[in-house]
Amino acid sequence: MKKMMLFIFALLLLLSACGNNSEESEDLKDIKFVLDWTPNTNHTGIYVAKEKGYFKEQGLDVEIIMPGEASADQLIASGQADFGISYQEGITEARIQDVPIVSIAAIIQHNTSGFASPKDKGITSPKDFEGKKYGGWGAPLEKAVLSSLMQQEGADVDKVEIVNIGDADFFTAVKRDVDFAWIYYGWTGIEAELRGTPLNMIYLTDYSEKLDYYTPVIATNEDMINENSETVQKFMNAASKGYQFAIDNPEESANILIEAVPDLDPELVKASQEWLSPRYQDDANQWGIQKLKVWENYAEWMLEHDLLEKPLDAEAAFTNEFLPEEE
Repeated sequence: MKKMMLFIFALLLLLSACGNNSEESEDLKDIKFVLDWTPNTNHTGIYVAKEKGYFKEQGLDVEIIMPGEASADQLIASGQADFGISYQEGITEARIQDVPIVSIAAIIQHNTSGFASPKDKGITSPKDFEGKKYGGWGAPLEKAVLSSLMQQEGADVDKVEIVNIGDADFFTAVKRDVDFAWIYYGWTGIEAELRGTPLNMIYLTDYSEKLDYYTPVIATNEDMINENSETVQKFMNAASKGYQFAIDNPEESANILIEAVPDLDPELVKASQEWLSPRYQDDANQWGIQKLKVWENYAEWMLEHDLLEKPLDAEAAFTNEFLPEEE
């Protein structure tokens, strides 16, 4: 009798465990989120949402993955990743080629990128690009942006030597190979401060309103929006909560990112987060919001510089539909 009771008790425990596992797997929907690059403070809100359980509250089990040979945009567009990090410039070019990728939130409200050089290079304006060597990644867009800024000062982009340095370290490159490069101040600029390397920064937004575009953004594809809109809404509920937490709590958010990605330099993450947290939302009514005019302006600029084959349907390139309603 005692053996029978023990057997029944063991069976009940087993069934209970199976039931719990089944319930957990049924309750949480697997989601793949692809980063554009090495984890950094552009991504903090996603790591916060994962660590704080915001995704689980929405019934989602989010796996954060790195792009491989295929880019983040390719993985998002093909559905191999449900969501990911993209850029307005990339989405604009992709949609002209009928690639069905859509921006669903601006991570940073204003463009914080620009051309950076060590102060001893003496590059204080686009005119000073003449006779210098620029290190880029080989996109036609780069020469067009350089030209656009230089033309305003009567300078000639053909007097700039443009070389492809790929993903080379900025500090190594400007010391050894080139005079200036295009960076995000919130990461590389802050790293320069910590290294005690004074930089001259020429921000794109200081020279053209049309270059104040959304970079980076969170993106998905049209199939997700059309066929799984509820999942998109749940994802954005959690992601928005994660970025709002990062806005309000930069130090704790930085620690969450450091714990999730131990290879990162803790000092850099904390300093970068302090700088970036107030810039996520900046002057917008809420985090993530995107304006049609910003999308139209940048597409017009690209068209004017022969970077697009035809005008962009800007309204189809982004949506604010899935941002949570303001409380």
